[in-house]
Amino acid sequence: MSAPLIHRLATSDADFTAKLDHLLAFEAETDAAIESAVASILADVRKRGDEAVLDYTRKFDRVEAGSMAALEIGRAELDAALAAIPAEVRAALEAAAERVREYHAIQLDKTAGSFQYHDADGTLLGQKVTPLDRVGLYVPGGKAAYPSSILMDAVPARVAGVGELIMVTPTPGGVRNDTVLAAAAIAGVDRVFAIGGAQAVGALAYGTATVPKVDKIVGPGNAYVAEAKRRVFGVCGIDMIAGPSEILVICDGDTAAIPQLADWVAIDLFSQAEHDELAQAILLTPSAAFADEVEAAIARLLPTMPRREIIATSLRNRGAIVVVRDLEEAAAVANRVAPEHMEVSVADPHALLPLLKHAGAIFLGRYTSESLGDYCAGPNHVLPTSGTARFSSPLGVYDFIKRSSLIDVSAAGAQKLGRIASTLAHSEGLTAHARAAELRLKDEG
Repeated sequence: MSAPLIHRLATSDADFTAKLDHLLAFEAETDAAIESAVASILADVRKRGDEAVLDYTRKFDRVEAGSMAALEIGRAELDAALAAIPAEVRAALEAAAERVREYHAIQLDKTAGSFQYHDADGTLLGQKVTPLDRVGLYVPGGKAAYPSSILMDAVPARVAGVGELIMVTPTPGGVRNDTVLAAAAIAGVDRVFAIGGAQAVGALAYGTATVPKVDKIVGPGNAYVAEAKRRVFGVCGIDMIAGPSEILVICDGDTAAIPQLADWVAIDLFSQAEHDELAQAILLTPSAAFADEVEAAIARLLPTMPRREIIATSLRNRGAIVVVRDLEEAAAVANRVAPEHMEVSVADPHALLPLLKHAGAIFLGRYTSESLGDYCAGPNHVLPTSGTARFSSPLGVYDFIKRSSLIDVSAAGAQKLGRIASTLAHSEGLTAHARAAELRLKDEG
């Protein structure tokens, strides 16, 4: 008997929690060989700079270049790629970029403002918001190309006011992807280098004679890139260490409203499973009959998928259809999973929304497929994974700004605050702290 295409669970099962925890278990396992290799590459790039980057580019990407200048992709080439791509692809990129720009402009207005106020003693307090000077964008270029990720990384950085955007992307065999370069042109990337891997992360973090040192590195990559980002954090900022893609669908199974609902849900599960064998796709439904329909749809539709082997491995190893008692329980299970993407395909998704606390992005309604969020809805598709949505957020303009506190104490304010500070400083045994406050008290002179 062949193995099932996807796990079937029910919250009423006595061992449900243990089974769910087993399926959710994923750690970006630290492979000793990867750690060692990345540490060696980063140390070499820090020491030898451009020369090391060129050596690793020859070794890993099979690109022979006599200098880093040959690996920089200039604006003329970006514009040529923009002119060369099909008109409908250019129009789609431009439309997506505009929607992403509009959303993040509103986000900046609502969440990232400077402010000042005066208290009763005339002391000014506030916050000054400043964009980062220079950001590095890592764009994968090995197994697949992701021009949409350039828009999601670069557009909010531009909206935030970042001074300079430096993009790196590997070009195995020297092949440069026109759609990726066109997206960089549309998004307003300043400089592009045809380099990748841990060596590219090192070049951005430490700077070389050619590649400028950046303040923060954003963008996904393979295990070597992830480990390199982890190691350079502190030298510069990073967005996150991303795990495999995830989708969780809550569906009431109302096929009377949408007869093809089982097919819709099956394909939505495929949409993340096709990314990677380690990706995770989960359905929560209170209808056992609908669970059967979705399982049948998976079996029927899987052979039609070009990436069916990847999808099958993902569903077989980490996928699940879970029958819950009701939608409230579905919300509770979803919060425990804290998925990257959560679809809410129910009659009244907004009524369920107050119960949903943990997700990178929440897609409300039958017609809101997760794929729309990946490309053109507007909100960012760079999202927390592996349960980190419990404490972290999507990439946004707030990742490209920093906040400085403003304090301007008046003479009157110094009398009140000085005594408080003096008392607390003495309690901590920090006499100079206390004295600095006391010298400004009028009765101390």
